[in-house]
Amino acid sequence: MFTIGEAIVEDAIARERFACDLGRCHGACCTLPGGRGAPLEDAELQYLVNSFPAAKKYLPPEHLQVIETDGLYEGEPGSYATTCIDEQACVFVFYEEGIAKCSFERARLNGETTWLKPLSCHLFPIRISSLFSERLRYETIAECKPALRRGAKEDVPLYEFLREPLLRKFGQAWYDEFLLQCRMRDPARNQTPSGK
Repeated sequence: MFTIGEAIVEDAIARERFACDLGRCHGACCTLPGGRGAPLEDAELQYLVNSFPAAKKYLPPEHLQVIETDGLYEGEPGSYATTCIDEQACVFVFYEEGIAKCSFERARLNGETTWLKPLSCHLFPIRISSLFSERLRYETIAECKPALRRGAKEDVPLYEFLREPLLRKFGQAWYDEFLLQCRMRDPARNQTPSGK
C-alpha cells in the first residue's frame, strides 16, 4: 500500500490492466446482486434528486414504480445507496440491446443535466471505504473478466482508465502524485510521467 495525501491506496491498483468491455459484460456492475444499489456519498443526494427529472424518462415503468414506492435512495448518513430492483439492479438502470446503462449518464450525455452519475459507479472497480482515512481498494468480480482481458490486450492500466473519476474525486494535484506513484510500482511502466 501507499499513501497519497490522506488516502491509502492498494498496490493492486498500480498493477492491474483494465478496460470495460460492455459488449461482453453487458453492464453487469449495474445489476449485481447484494441487496443494495450503488453507494452514495452524503453530498450526492441533492445531485441525484435534482437530476432525476432529466433521467426518469429513460427508465422502464417497473423501475419508476419501485421509485414511487421505495424512493430514490435508502440508508442513513454515511451509508446511503440507490434503491434497487429485487435486491439486484440499480433502480436507475435502463437496458439498451441487452446492456444495462445508467439513466443519469444518458441524461448528461444528452445535455439534460450536469451530474454524471454516482461517484461509486464512475470509479468502479475501485471502491473507497472510509473510517479514519479514505482507502482505495480494487474490487474483483467475475463479471469483469472481459475488462481484464481487454485491458491486458490493449495495455490499459487501471489507474489511467479511471483518470476522470479519480480527478473528479481528488483533483489534479492528487491525481498527478497518484499517477507518479502508480507508475513507479507498475512493472510495465516503472517510470515517471513525461513532462512532469
